Amino acid sequence: MPQPFRFDNSYARELDGFYVAWQPAKAPAPKLLHLNRALADELGLAQDARHPEAAAALFAGNLVPEGASPIAQAYAGHQFGVFSPQLGDGRALRLGEVGDRDGRRRDVAFKGSGRTPFSRGGDGKAGIGPMLREVLVGEGMHALGVPTTRALAVVATGEPVFRDTGMQPGAVLTRVASSHLRVGTFQFFAARNDVAKVRQLADYAIARHDPALAGTPEPYLGLLHAVARRQAALIAQWMNVGFIHGVMNTDNMTISGETIDYGPCAFMEAYDPGAVFSSIDQQGRYAYANQPPIARWNLARLAECLLPLIDDDADRSVAKAMEVIDGFPQWFDAALLRGQRSKLGLRTERPEDADLAMDWLALLESQQLDITLAWRRLADVAEGRDASLRDELVDRAAGDAWLERWKARCAAEDGDPADRARAMRSVNPLVIPRNHRVEEALEAAAEHDDLAPFERLLAALQRPYEAVPGAERYAEPAPREVTANYRTFCGT
Repeated sequence: MPQPFRFDNSYARELDGFYVAWQPAKAPAPKLLHLNRALADELGLAQDARHPEAAAALFAGNLVPEGASPIAQAYAGHQFGVFSPQLGDGRALRLGEVGDRDGRRRDVAFKGSGRTPFSRGGDGKAGIGPMLREVLVGEGMHALGVPTTRALAVVATGEPVFRDTGMQPGAVLTRVASSHLRVGTFQFFAARNDVAKVRQLADYAIARHDPALAGTPEPYLGLLHAVARRQAALIAQWMNVGFIHGVMNTDNMTISGETIDYGPCAFMEAYDPGAVFSSIDQQGRYAYANQPPIARWNLARLAECLLPLIDDDADRSVAKAMEVIDGFPQWFDAALLRGQRSKLGLRTERPEDADLAMDWLALLESQQLDITLAWRRLADVAEGRDASLRDELVDRAAGDAWLERWKARCAAEDGDPADRARAMRSVNPLVIPRNHRVEEALEAAAEHDDLAPFERLLAALQRPYEAVPGAERYAEPAPREVTANYRTFCGT
């Protein structure tokens, strides 16, 4: 096949022994379901590869293009706190690396492209529903400004896959990421006491994500610090949009700071710090409010891998690493509050702002308010239209007391109320990937071969901050009884 991308495969070239070269399975009847043309433009996808038939063959893996180097990456991971020394790409293949139009190196990878040596008894394939979910949630997160892997294409394979939830048409997702380096990638070699390979991997990660660290006195401590800061910022953004990842295993934490793997994820509606939707998270390990401490726990596992590189003296190495790990809560809190100040319409910083934001969330919880719409309606209050929020309150006295504090805080700053409201609407979305709307779209696609609901929802998610005519239904919460019984599944 002619070269659809300009590949340059540094991972395959420089990290021999970190992967297994492999080929995707052939799809019997590939059909293009989705192509992200804007992302294709970013990546410089050749025009002749965008024709539906050519794109179907390419993104199903039937024709491996010139310059690609398909590999299954090795990694380990703690899954729900239990360490698995060998996981790896059991149903994914990293096709190669592409330089985008801004000069950034991006991975292009398949998901659902068949068995690999890491499949551990699985079939390595995927269903249409979970792959289209990755498109909807990932592109929704991208439009919200949350760092994320992105979906370039989805192709139906023409064969069924069988899962606990029943039979589904098969599909392959093409995913784009800054890299697929994970905490679990380091754990794979650290578990084998292969310090040389951990060092090799760390050097590669630095060159790819933190080149300014190369040649500094403590590059590996600097890497740990950089990853921790990125994760603190990322998790803060998750919390501010009500996102619950659902499976924050160490193999699902990236070194780049991007969100990866939209399996049993969900968006919270009525604010509840204990919210869990994942069917496999029966103990609530990855509940909404647990996400910051779990991120810190995962980073501690990365630190363990890097200890032999940080300092020759074991005690000094632990002390230096723990200084970073112990700094995570402070960095997270600062990132969370920065986001909350913007969402509250505050342009300046005052010591009481953290309590104001915390009490707002406590109000949402006690009143069982929808987290997305409550933030959005606060912008109406900034313009003097209190009713849209007050009418949702069960205890108006409690709501009015908090609103008076917030109004007084806003009044302490100069500025036009209309400008404040506009600024608030630019950071408080109206539309998010509502769970029931996502499920409607996936059911239509998987069970009725109808992509229209998926395409309409995707269009709405790509403009989350705008009150677009016709998108009102995507802003509405699900009935409470639907949310109460909602569960998400891995789709593996």
